[in-house]
Amino acid sequence: MPVIHTAYPGAPAYQYNGHLQTIIPSLTRRVEGVAYDRERLTLSDDDFVDLDWLRQANDKLLILTHGLEGDSHRQYIMGTAKLFAQANYDVLAWNCRSCSGTMNKAFRLYNHGEIGDLGEVIQHALRVHSYREIVLMGYSMGGNIILKYLGVHGATLHPSIKRGIAVSSPTDLGASARLLDRPGNRFYRNRFMKKLVRKVAQKANQFPGRLDMANLRRVRQWRDFDNFFSAPVNGYRDADDFYEQASAVRFMPAIPVPVLLLNAQNDPLLSPECSPADLAETHPMIFLETPTSGGHVGFMVSRDLHTYAERRALAFAQGSLDQQ
Repeated sequence: MPVIHTAYPGAPAYQYNGHLQTIIPSLTRRVEGVAYDRERLTLSDDDFVDLDWLRQANDKLLILTHGLEGDSHRQYIMGTAKLFAQANYDVLAWNCRSCSGTMNKAFRLYNHGEIGDLGEVIQHALRVHSYREIVLMGYSMGGNIILKYLGVHGATLHPSIKRGIAVSSPTDLGASARLLDRPGNRFYRNRFMKKLVRKVAQKANQFPGRLDMANLRRVRQWRDFDNFFSAPVNGYRDADDFYEQASAVRFMPAIPVPVLLLNAQNDPLLSPECSPADLAETHPMIFLETPTSGGHVGFMVSRDLHTYAERRALAFAQGSLDQQ
């Protein structure tokens, strides 16, 4: 307990493996009718993040954190925002540094282990409105961020934060980095790498001499990129330090509120270590759901506007899964 039984009926028949269940929703899904109000939040180090709101003066708030090289306009974020807004939640979908369409100012980007920015977003939300209930939710990287945040701040968590939800989350970064180097995952690796190289090149131009872009020629594995670029730009010693300090699984034992971790077994980007069954079996607050299919941030259902992950998240936020 509480490893929970899944109710996922499976993806549409034409999405017959984890790769198709990952790629097709990303390329083809369209969510209409989500009109955010954008706000720029100045952070304590004088940098900024952009916040996208759906506000109706509700007393419940969903804070959404996107995945690697994602943003608030990804279909999985907008689908979740739309569903929760219809259920009388305010929604705050925030964009990590550099992810809102404008490069951030500081010599840093964002990463799987950066929880300080999320903390400032939460504090700002509570200044804006006295929310009775806050739910933190993240997809992929965003799920790791919220799980780490809840674990690190366990004893001092603001009382309005009631639940957390993580979908397709790489809670063990070292294991996930090794998966990206498999030949079958070349599509994902190349896609992420192309975008991240563009961003670190912008940082190198912003801060001459701080990054050696010639090291790109030495990148053979994903961890090489993290050694030469991700670690130094984000304040880690090296890739091993990054993986150790950023992996949520290290901090999850201290989580004090109910959390749902929904990871598909056929997710091409997650290793079994990212779904810690032993921890969930002994931890009263960690609800682990691992359907056999779903892909990475996929979980599409035939003839339904919303994904299984979105509907499962709302059910968990409302407390209807606690007795499983």
